[in-house]
Amino acid sequence: MSKRTISQQLNDERSDESALILDDLEASRPTRRPKLDAASHSDSPEKFIQYPDISRPTAKQTPFQQPTPVLSFSYNSSHQLEFNDSALRYYVDPPHGAKLSYGYDLWKRKPDGRGRIDGLLQAFSKARKTSTVPLHDVGVIAWRGVITRDEFEINIMVLNGTLYFEEHLSEERLKQKNNMEPRHRIQTYYGYAFESYCTSEIPNPKVSPNPGDPVGWGGDVDTNIQWCSVVRTKLGNTRLLIGGEVDCVRGQFFHYSDADRNELKSTQESIHNSFLLGVPEVVVGFRTPSGVLTTTQTFKTIQLPRLVRGKPGAWDPLICLAWGDQVISFLKDVVRSNGSEDASIWRAKFTPGKGITVTLLEAADVEDVRGGEDRVGFLPTWYWEESRTNEKRPETTSKGGWKIE
Repeated sequence: MSKRTISQQLNDERSDESALILDDLEASRPTRRPKLDAASHSDSPEKFIQYPDISRPTAKQTPFQQPTPVLSFSYNSSHQLEFNDSALRYYVDPPHGAKLSYGYDLWKRKPDGRGRIDGLLQAFSKARKTSTVPLHDVGVIAWRGVITRDEFEINIMVLNGTLYFEEHLSEERLKQKNNMEPRHRIQTYYGYAFESYCTSEIPNPKVSPNPGDPVGWGGDVDTNIQWCSVVRTKLGNTRLLIGGEVDCVRGQFFHYSDADRNELKSTQESIHNSFLLGVPEVVVGFRTPSGVLTTTQTFKTIQLPRLVRGKPGAWDPLICLAWGDQVISFLKDVVRSNGSEDASIWRAKFTPGKGITVTLLEAADVEDVRGGEDRVGFLPTWYWEESRTNEKRPETTSKGGWKIE
């Protein structure tokens, strides 16, 4: 697809997909240039970026480049990373009336942990050696989920000029995630069961894998198994390398870049930022409160913001892109101004409606982040040493991309 065609499409949609760029940052919809309070001075240990007045629309047009696939990989049933597509699933139409509670007692749930960036770094390390996609100017590396939260805390490091984001979860928060209330737990399972009904290990299966399973059941839920996508994209002047799980592909899979990837969501789930990984479609399942699937509807990712346009509290794609660009630029300035790449860790806390506070961690907090593991800061030691031997070329500024017109 040519840039001209993309521009026309964005113009028709008022660049709707841009509202998906930072799904959870957009809730407060900042406008224009953010304000920095007194805590943002260089001699202060704490920096703060404040939301401006959101009552006025922004005229700023921030380009977002169409994501380019870099590579894919799988996690197996032991949640070990493998550079293959063994966890790849294919989309199938789920049966009407499917019971989403089926298989609940057989659910193999991966315990929530610290959410390390290690798997993405393994993929980036491999891609730097084998991929034909240019990766010398990556400015930010992060899992997609790190920046798709209603509110979040992330740890940030800089190495060779590249910023690394890793989610910070307190022990209390981890305990909460691993000890869900029964109602929350069953509703979470409904989403995974929906994925099972909508996916298969092979394209166009004729029957369920096991004779005793209900029609359309794709297999018992094991959340250790994941198929992940890594893409290169660009927001403003910052090159991003983003990784995240993708539920399935539609049709025959010959090569990663040719796949029509799909996200699957039930109505009780938030629709994650599919556009950030270049996922063109979201399939939404509608269910009863007791977990019976009633119908499904497919949405083009590029058209999703149209559904809320003009409604109270709706996103403005221009605001979302501009805010995302401003936040990344702010974090760059804060972290790089420290002038060191000595394993310093910054922590950024995003509070909806207020802003983002960034603090340099003390030595004791850095040790807590390390968790007694073989790391420099939160980066694996092997990756730190490998990266320090690679000369980092300066970032380039490109005028290409998806620009709102």
